[in-house]
Amino acid sequence: MLPSRTKQRLFFRDASQLLTLAGPPVPRRGTDLRELGIIRRGAVLTQGERILAVGPTSGLAREARRLHAISIDCRGCVVMPGFVDSHTHLLFAGNRVEDFERRLQGKTYEEIARAGGGIRSSAERFREARPRQLITQAGRFLRQFAAYGTTTVEVKTGYGLDPTQELKALEVIRRLRERTPLELAPTLLAAHALPPDYPGKREAFIKRVIGELIPAAARGGLAEFVDCFCDRGAFSAEDCRRVLAAGAQHGLVPRLHAEQLTHSGATRLAVRLGAASADHLDRIRKADLCALSRSDVIATLLPGANFHLGLGHYPPARELIDVGAAVALATDFNPGTSPTLNMQFILSLACSQMRMMPAEAIAAATINAAYSLRRAERLGSLEPGKQADLAVMDVADYREVPYYFAWNHCFLTVKRGRIIHQRERARSEKLFPS
Repeated sequence: MLPSRTKQRLFFRDASQLLTLAGPPVPRRGTDLRELGIIRRGAVLTQGERILAVGPTSGLAREARRLHAISIDCRGCVVMPGFVDSHTHLLFAGNRVEDFERRLQGKTYEEIARAGGGIRSSAERFREARPRQLITQAGRFLRQFAAYGTTTVEVKTGYGLDPTQELKALEVIRRLRERTPLELAPTLLAAHALPPDYPGKREAFIKRVIGELIPAAARGGLAEFVDCFCDRGAFSAEDCRRVLAAGAQHGLVPRLHAEQLTHSGATRLAVRLGAASADHLDRIRKADLCALSRSDVIATLLPGANFHLGLGHYPPARELIDVGAAVALATDFNPGTSPTLNMQFILSLACSQMRMMPAEAIAAATINAAYSLRRAERLGSLEPGKQADLAVMDVADYREVPYYFAWNHCFLTVKRGRIIHQRERARSEKLFPS
């Protein structure tokens, strides 16, 4: 086992391909999304939590020896930034396998919800769960995120529904941040679904979210972002405008579930509010594409949900990229519609189902995702001075990561200069000796 002390110096050397993602300090758009800044036989030298130097191994070897850095042999491997998963619903109790079976029997998302499944069933389980139980389950998931090469995870609330339970969720996230080596970005999903205690009382619920929940979350420094589910059967664009504007007044950056089930006008709302991201975008229209291309809103696509729901369509990634929008990818990890935390599989879906090129998918899952979490100044690329967050993939060419779908190619994950996951490499010469 390699050392994992946080103050050490590490020298990742002789990578077949080092994907630096280096470039100007702006989100990647258009053809720039394919520029991975590849260095062959590349190396990364870290010191403590930061990257000290990046370049060809031959140019950094002497400095690494001078600093007595621990040498990590990356021959035959791809070294890349750790994945930034910018949209997850990590915090839930139990699962929703009953919904899964109902869907296989032909029930729709709305029919399952009306039968007592969906978000409300997760809310019931969440209300019954103790914080310790939530922490245990989420901690197990976070270890798996790290095992697949993810180093930063956005975490939404939303299964509490009422203000008391939502604050419980934020407190659990706070405790998780103290326990996990991964970086968590907490988001208050203030309006996810109307609670069962508010039948036909949408206005009363919105007023309580604005007047009670958002100020409490901001006052305690428990959230960085505020989100809203803007769609059929959830909340209108006007509901979300009020919620997100209230959050912004309290220092919470807006994010938005947009155009997933129907076209709701949420994308244009995200642009008007200067949101960090507009997510899903399955039902986006041409005018929305143009609006996103002229904005700083990151278009975050979540193909895992489309895959799990068995939908015949996916978000229009090619159109978004070609028009100049800044595209990111995320897992949408949640118990109902996307129970995967494997970002490598999301890359495969992005390529095979949305016709993204492998390079575009990697940039979307690293540097652009970091922009959507307002962390790109220190995450998402391997450059001197940035945080030492990286993944080592046991493949010689980055295109193999999405090509061999549903595999786990990651054998080493580093967060803030510390090794947080390691497994044995499946070297071919060990499997098939001559």
